[in-house]
Amino acid sequence: MPQPPTTIVDELGIALSNLADAATGAFTPTLRLGVTGLSRAGKTIFITALVHNLLTGGRLPGFAPLAEGRFIGARLAEYPDATIPRFAYEQHLDALTGRVPTWPESTRRISQLRVVLKFQSKHWYSGMTGPSTVNLDIVDYPGEWLLDLPLLGLSFAEWSAEALDRADRPGSGKEAGPFLDLLESIDPLKEANDPDAEKLATAFTDYLRKSREHQALSTLPPGRFLLPGDLEGSPALTFAPLPPQRQAIRGNSLYAMLEHRYEAYKDRVVRPFFRDHFARLDRQIVLVDALRALNAGPTAVADLETALTAVLGCFRQGETNPLLRPFVRKIDRILFAATKADHVHHTSHDRLEAILNRLVANAGKRARFAGAEVKSIAMAGIRATREGTISEGGETLPTIIGTPMKGEVLDGTTYDGKTEIALFPGDLPERPDSLFEDGTPVALNFLRFTPPQKLDRNANGDVVLPHIRFDRALDYLVGDWLA
Repeated sequence: MPQPPTTIVDELGIALSNLADAATGAFTPTLRLGVTGLSRAGKTIFITALVHNLLTGGRLPGFAPLAEGRFIGARLAEYPDATIPRFAYEQHLDALTGRVPTWPESTRRISQLRVVLKFQSKHWYSGMTGPSTVNLDIVDYPGEWLLDLPLLGLSFAEWSAEALDRADRPGSGKEAGPFLDLLESIDPLKEANDPDAEKLATAFTDYLRKSREHQALSTLPPGRFLLPGDLEGSPALTFAPLPPQRQAIRGNSLYAMLEHRYEAYKDRVVRPFFRDHFARLDRQIVLVDALRALNAGPTAVADLETALTAVLGCFRQGETNPLLRPFVRKIDRILFAATKADHVHHTSHDRLEAILNRLVANAGKRARFAGAEVKSIAMAGIRATREGTISEGGETLPTIIGTPMKGEVLDGTTYDGKTEIALFPGDLPERPDSLFEDGTPVALNFLRFTPPQKLDRNANGDVVLPHIRFDRALDYLVGDWLA
């Protein structure tokens, strides 16, 4: 998928913003890290764990600057853009470490946070210059918004055709039926009126939400329909796809009204997001809830592959010429992380990583050709389970041990959020390609678990957050900047 088109004005705005960043970071370099992922992938958990581990010097043996004794410490700092909401790190940490730990609220809008990192360089001249500092700017945004970027290259008619084709596919009838029925009853060429526009937009949004919840589908733009943020209820979100029309479209028709609102959505919502935030990133991590798609079946898996390809196609990838860096920024490293690795036994982690590699294979080739590095990893930002074994029918099975969240159901048992269980989660397939061939879901015992109820503390009394390969992810994204 081609990168979203930009205008000369867009490129000028991006260059000026980058130049302003370069001016403010003349003495302290700034690394802008984008964190995204589709619904329930764990963005808030990842960022909270990242900041807490940096501030407290967490147990990160795979994070080279810390393992080598060169990492001096970190502190939170005021973010330079006062118009962007601050990531609520303290509130999220309180939720995870309180008397009754709970998972923090998920990402619903863009937010940012700056962490100043202090370290000793390993280069020979470091002894003369003393410690160095880097500003790590973390940009958090819903992955659903990212899927809107390809809309910049689509007309209303083209987007409508794609959206209606998706709604008409086999297996979508239950979710899309009410919207399609309503669409049949309304004449797009009639005189425009807000009640019809609102009914269509509401029915279309309901269809998108049900598709995400029931089928675990990912490619469901417009993203703000699912996560509207501050735009909820505004005319910018009051449109829906319409079938092609054979007759001339009058300027006062319902079709013309919805087409105008679609174009306004692109110009006033999608394009500023790309210009002001997305096009100014240096590194990117994309968090992927692959287990949920596997549990939902082949349609969800194929849809996730399409979504990840679309996501990667939107990035400005490749190495940036150092002479042009004050004006142009490109993402030179992208990490795809299969989250919730703690929901399967460690013997399946290699298979989970192989599945993720298969899902991003085509997109990864394009990124590497453009000059960017791409890596996949199976990880858990905060580990909610531990491992054990159970004996069943004379066979020893590997298990995960944790407390299912209240209301989770398995084999007719509804859990109360307090009872710890040992669970055999099932085996992932050896061949990732089989997920696209067999036509049957992977047999996983997939439950959501509460956060860890008892946490260790370090010598300074700080809470230690358990994880799986989080240190390796951090090293890949940030480590070379602290060399």
